[in-house]
Amino acid sequence: MSSATDPWGRVDEEGTVYVKTADGERVVGSWQAGAPEEALAYFKRKFDSLATEIGLLEQRIKTTDLAPAQAASSIERLRESVVDANAVGDLDALLRRLDALGEVAGKKREELKVQRDHARSAAREVKERIVAEAERIASEETHWKNGGERLRLLVEEWKAAERIDRATETVLWKRLSSARNAFTKRRKAYFSSLEDQRSVAQGEKEQLVAEAEAISGSTQWNDTAAAYRELMRRWKNAGRASREAEEELWGRFKAAQDTFFNARKAAFDERDAEFAGNAVVKEKLLEEAERLVPVKNLRQTKQMLRSVQERWEAAGMVPRADRDRLEGRLRKVEEAIRQAEESEWRRSNPEARARAEATVAQLRSSIEQLEKKLAKAEAAGNDKGVKDAQESLTARRAWLEEAERTLAEFS
Repeated sequence: MSSATDPWGRVDEEGTVYVKTADGERVVGSWQAGAPEEALAYFKRKFDSLATEIGLLEQRIKTTDLAPAQAASSIERLRESVVDANAVGDLDALLRRLDALGEVAGKKREELKVQRDHARSAAREVKERIVAEAERIASEETHWKNGGERLRLLVEEWKAAERIDRATETVLWKRLSSARNAFTKRRKAYFSSLEDQRSVAQGEKEQLVAEAEAISGSTQWNDTAAAYRELMRRWKNAGRASREAEEELWGRFKAAQDTFFNARKAAFDERDAEFAGNAVVKEKLLEEAERLVPVKNLRQTKQMLRSVQERWEAAGMVPRADRDRLEGRLRKVEEAIRQAEESEWRRSNPEARARAEATVAQLRSSIEQLEKKLAKAEAAGNDKGVKDAQESLTARRAWLEEAERTLAEFS
């Protein structure tokens, strides 16, 4: 038999097949039938099969969530296959690929460990928060239905969270269970004492009803209305009696209030009927007062307003429904005359007039200087100077216009 060679192996004249590695040649098989090239081709196909298997593992490790332990096991199995492989090819390159794959798998293992540690840490925070809220409910919550439902939801949230280390899990679960038990005990204690509280509340409200009924016939309208407001405040603070007692006592309490306030309303309505004539008088006085505006002669107008005010006071009280409306209209007239008086004082103030005249004179002088400056700039062809002077003139002419309006008010 003739021999054949390949970059990674050879077949000698006796049909022995060798592979070349970094450690030297080693025998991978024997080939007695057929040409040596067929032998190399056969053992190359075995190499290609190993390379394909390694390529598939690379894809699985890099693109899927292959478990680190399974990845390590597969790498080690393939490594043993390559080391002892009866194949011809760059076996050292396959080992290097497996080494690199081992590093990738190692990094993934570390990443997974970090993720698991993070998940456990997050789960621990979740469960510590659950326990803290449960303990707060156990010690503070007084809305029993809401508190019980919230504790139930917290237990469901606990079950859905990731598990953490057993020791911490056990401690936190005991705290959660203790909080639930404490809430249940406190709720039972509350309801067991509720009847006592209702009995006390019933006694207090019976006393309040007696006081309300005692003053229901009073005609001291202001003092008695204040007394009923105080009784209502005490009623709200007394707590609730049993449903039957609460309804019966409230009916009596409200009946006493209604008796008093209905009587007060009837008295006020009768008094308002007496005051209706006074409202007619004040309506006419308002018509007289409103003709004083706008003010023409300030001194005369003030004298006429004083006359209206004196007759207004002499007219007496008006019905409550008309009081704010009538007094509001009179105040508007008084305010208009007061403003006219202030305006007159400003116009006659010599100091203010002098300041206004000085301002106008100063602005006119400034405008004259700027006009001269503008003329010089235009003659010199100084565009920037022209622009600056025009802008300054525009601003000062606007100021002068405003100052002249102010000065005109003193004329």
